Amino acid sequence: MAYDRQTESSRGASVRSGGSASRTGRPAGRSTAPATLTIGDLAEEFGVTLRALRFYEAKGLLHPQRRGTTRLYTEDDRSRLATILRGKELGFTLREIAAMVDGDELAEAGAGATLALSPAQVAEQITHLENQKAEIERALEALRGYGKAVASA
Repeated sequence: MAYDRQTESSRGASVRSGGSASRTGRPAGRSTAPATLTIGDLAEEFGVTLRALRFYEAKGLLHPQRRGTTRLYTEDDRSRLATILRGKELGFTLREIAAMVDGDELAEAGAGATLALSPAQVAEQITHLENQKAEIERALEALRGYGKAVASA
């Protein structure tokens, strides 16, 4: 894996070098060609690991283009990753996120990935997260009580 990281990172550096291209590989001041990002660029931009991006690809959530062993991500991939991470932030599973994103893309092809949430899904997720929060609070109280008992013994 270290070889892939080094290989892809060095290729990303060559895309970014040259002074006339931005960090994303876009020519400065031009938007004629679709922008592509390397795996390193995308990971850096979103604060995720290369391994996470490969995992999302293996799960069918991301579909980068390939040039040899280099993964190239489009603006659509970037948008899809932002949506995936937003879904995770909201506490949805990857399976749920995939179903929401894929369903939305079928309905609005080319409009960019978004989470397609119904009011019922939102209410259900709020309930789920509130239950998890209550469980965590109970566990924290138990641990605090345990810590006090151990400290006084």
